Amino acid sequence: MKFTSPHRTPAFFATLLLTLTVGLTGARAQAPAAQPQIITVQPARMGSSVTIGGTVVAHKQVTLTAQIPGRVEFIAGKEGDHFKKDDVLVTIDDDQLLAMRRQAVAQYNNALAEIQQAQVMFQREIISPRTRSITGMPGFGLPGLFDQMFVRPMQSFMPGTIGGNPEFERYSDLYTQNVRLREAYNRLYAAQSKIEEIDAKLRDTRSFAPFDGVIVKKYVEVGDTVQPGQPLVEYADLTYLQVKADVPTRLMPGLKVGMMVPARIDVGNQVVQARVAQIYPAADPQRHTVTVKFDLPQGVKGGPGMYAEVMIPDVAAPVNTVPVIPDTAVIWRGSLPAVYVVGKDGKPHLRLVRLGDFVAPGQVSVLSGLRIGERIYATPPQVTLGWSEKPE
Repeated sequence: MKFTSPHRTPAFFATLLLTLTVGLTGARAQAPAAQPQIITVQPARMGSSVTIGGTVVAHKQVTLTAQIPGRVEFIAGKEGDHFKKDDVLVTIDDDQLLAMRRQAVAQYNNALAEIQQAQVMFQREIISPRTRSITGMPGFGLPGLFDQMFVRPMQSFMPGTIGGNPEFERYSDLYTQNVRLREAYNRLYAAQSKIEEIDAKLRDTRSFAPFDGVIVKKYVEVGDTVQPGQPLVEYADLTYLQVKADVPTRLMPGLKVGMMVPARIDVGNQVVQARVAQIYPAADPQRHTVTVKFDLPQGVKGGPGMYAEVMIPDVAAPVNTVPVIPDTAVIWRGSLPAVYVVGKDGKPHLRLVRLGDFVAPGQVSVLSGLRIGERIYATPPQVTLGWSEKPE
């Protein structure tokens, strides 16, 4: 018996592996290429729809305006910059307000000192009435002392009101001191209210982001002088977009909040399903239209201000049966659509068609050029020179 040398075994397996690899590669090269899928044009029942032009808007958008006059000192960024809720977007010069606040604080402190003095005087009038003080008259108090020793004891023997009424004088003095105390408190409250008013204006010197979003448009620059009510920036949340359109009143019976309608976005000619989000309660008396907002799916390319179209069903029109094909079967030459039809010879033939509205995501109706039951290529088997898979 003859044995193979163990030193030749690795080389033998390497040769065998190389042979198998070459064989598999050749088998792949000889495998037939995948054939384009051929489908049959299907029918679909659909009513007539009307295409209405609209504008893409942000779900949340605000215009921040100046609340006080002054000079713009700070702007947080430029158009397209992102910010978090409560971030400072714009600040206005507050030097004058700070000076007014210092003045109001000084008035507050003065009123507080007047309250303390009025309280002392009121307590003094209670404990040591002015009518009994011997220091109320000059001359070492001798006139007052003479008055208390000789004149006042004889008042009860005098007729009428001669000599005055000591009890009433004491009541009058107490009332006067109490009024002064209340006036001091009122001045304190007025100074405190002035400080609160200035603090509110100081808060108005800064414009905060009401939610997470981006600056859409700037109306001012640093150094500009603004007046109350003047726009500063437009701020929006672009996470969710909507289409805002004015729909004729005759089409309103076909719309309900929550229903889905096809929409076409100008960017990339995207066709998506939009949800009816809001229907305004009143119509425009001049144009006889109703404003309707449609929610777009999250992640749709585009932004506020772009053109969009929505297909509104016309419930008054009759329902027809139309051919429906996948939009992947359509190729374009400029704005002319066409499809590859399987001819009688089994070969693809290019045929121009006229497209209607989308009946479902990825499914478009054909108004002319195709009949129900014809066979077409789901994807173009070839792209003829001058044609493309997307409209221009």
